[in-house]
Amino acid sequence: MKRNIVIAAVTAAALIGGGTATALATTGDDDPGTTRQSDVRASVGDDADDRAGDDADDRDDSRDDDGGDDRDDAARASSAKVTAAEAVAAALREAPGTAVSAELDDEDGDDGDRERAVWEVDVLAGDGTWHSVRIDPGTGKVLGSETDDEDDTDEVRAALKGSSVDAAEAAKAAAARGTVTSVELDEDGHYGDGRAAWEVETLSSGKGEQDWRVGLKSGEVTADRSHHSGSDHSDDSDDSGSDDD
Repeated sequence: MKRNIVIAAVTAAALIGGGTATALATTGDDDPGTTRQSDVRASVGDDADDRAGDDADDRDDSRDDDGGDDRDDAARASSAKVTAAEAVAAALREAPGTAVSAELDDEDGDDGDRERAVWEVDVLAGDGTWHSVRIDPGTGKVLGSETDDEDDTDEVRAALKGSSVDAAEAAKAAAARGTVTSVELDEDGHYGDGRAAWEVETLSSGKGEQDWRVGLKSGEVTADRSHHSGSDHSDDSDDSGSDDD
């Protein structure tokens, strides 16, 4: 009778604590079953420690995800001596045409292990060939060029028809807001509304990463809220303007 009561109590404790209790019992009138309370406490405690450890790992991973990219972006931007506009100019000397995007990113170094910052510039040549040109952000030297296959050539040309502001000029226009880390043609416009513009990302101390739109005809810089609707651009007097028609 006592053995049954003890085992029931141990089982209840295991269920409440979320752990697994092991009851060691023997049969026989002369050797009554016993439950080792130390085993119960150890098993329940181990499960609690495992759960606490998993929660801590999840929190660490979350912090790394939230802050790691921002720190990487800041490190790349601070190390770049060549601006986006200068990278575009260097890429066009290598592959003449129309620069459609430029982004400061990372690539594997020569040793295959270490990463290095690099400007990646996409250029649409007059014959319809796409070129991806890599520029050293420290020296402006061309690191390499590859031919790409793209299927949006007609859309890009249609969006740029009649435009007077190129990628380099768009980057220069947004440079007053911070260090330009990317400039890219948005041929579809806000939410696919068809109003094409240049999308520019900047990074600045105290404000972090911000998104802007630069008109293809006017060169007007406005805050882009399509990606980060919660961003605070209230201190910019021109963030309520519209893109070119």
